[in-house]
Amino acid sequence: MAERWKKISFKGWRKLLISLYSVFFICLVLLMFPFASSQNQSQKDKLLDKKKQIESEIEYYKQLLSDTKKSKELSLNQVNLLKNKISKREDLIDEINSEVGLIDQQISENNQEIQKHQENLQVLKDEYARMIYNAYKSRHAYTRLMFIFASDDFDQAYQRLRYFQQYNDYRRRQVELIAETQGQIILKNQDLKQEKENKNQLLQSNEQEKEKLALEKAEKDNALKGLKKKESEIKKALNEKKAEAAKLKGKIESLISEEINKSARKTNKTVTATTTARTVLTPEEKVLSDNFISNKGKLPWPVESGVISSSFGEHPHAVLDGIMVKNNGIDIATKKGSSARAVFNGIVTSIIVITNTNKAVLIRHGDYFTVYSNLESVSVSKGQNVSTKQRIGTVYTGDSDGKTELHFEVWEGKLLCNPAIWLAGR
Repeated sequence: MAERWKKISFKGWRKLLISLYSVFFICLVLLMFPFASSQNQSQKDKLLDKKKQIESEIEYYKQLLSDTKKSKELSLNQVNLLKNKISKREDLIDEINSEVGLIDQQISENNQEIQKHQENLQVLKDEYARMIYNAYKSRHAYTRLMFIFASDDFDQAYQRLRYFQQYNDYRRRQVELIAETQGQIILKNQDLKQEKENKNQLLQSNEQEKEKLALEKAEKDNALKGLKKKESEIKKALNEKKAEAAKLKGKIESLISEEINKSARKTNKTVTATTTARTVLTPEEKVLSDNFISNKGKLPWPVESGVISSSFGEHPHAVLDGIMVKNNGIDIATKKGSSARAVFNGIVTSIIVITNTNKAVLIRHGDYFTVYSNLESVSVSKGQNVSTKQRIGTVYTGDSDGKTELHFEVWEGKLLCNPAIWLAGR
């Protein structure tokens, strides 16, 4: 009889261990799903933030175009704004497509989770059925007592008593797990339904954005046709702008060279053709320069609100075929009456007068220089210390085209940099 109970003991403990392992595995699988869902939610939040930013920029372009159209004369500025607005609309469509793709992925994962929950539910139900069957077979208290009294010693008897207690606890947990899994399936089905509704809304939104894009492209094409008739005027304006840009660049290079020579004389260092401001910094200037470079990608914009209307470097002219234009910085379209502001602490090196309506401010930040051009008026003076976001002047608004656009440059010594990578995201 004792041998029989010993065999039952071994089998009982083996079943218990297998059952506990099954429960542990199922719980582990259930815990993994929320982690995957949180990752998808994080991706979705990033997409939503980017989409909101693009929508905000499109709305800003819309306002700028509205201001521009108050002038009945068709201008190159309108075409540039339309091109940039179209580009942002295409970005928005791409973001919506990415969001749809993420939702498709979420739907697929939800389906997999539902299937896994259903499989786990079946495992739990089967396991519970086996427990009920085994409990029925050993339902008499006498049988349990015989199992305990057949122990070889007190310790084994205690362990067998604990086995019954744990087995009962496990049965209760099994019922709870079945209920929890059924609840998970219900929730996942609800999530799945919501995701499908979100996807349908996004697809409708995508179609609407494509319709708006087609209208904007048609508007741009009509504007281009109108401007083609003014090609000679546009070429003349382009040459004037190139001359102004060359004049500004030459003046800035001369002023930076003067700063380098001045610093070199203070530190008794020889100036060569390759010398940059970095080689002759005072301790204070070194701290300022280090702080400036540590804020790369985090600098505030040189206007409170605006969008980049012309990027750094060479790119095709908006109207003239085969003509490339070069931008030594970036142009930022903003609203009439907007103020230009310093992007970092520094000292005003010079006030440059290009034309009566085009002034520029050059600010030094140790190794680095920032340029704020196309200012109608200036509110700082040479040698003045300025702080981050301090107002330095008013951006000029064109009489004929209604364009309000700040030209902004960043120099590292005598080397031109792309200002866009220095500014914080908006």
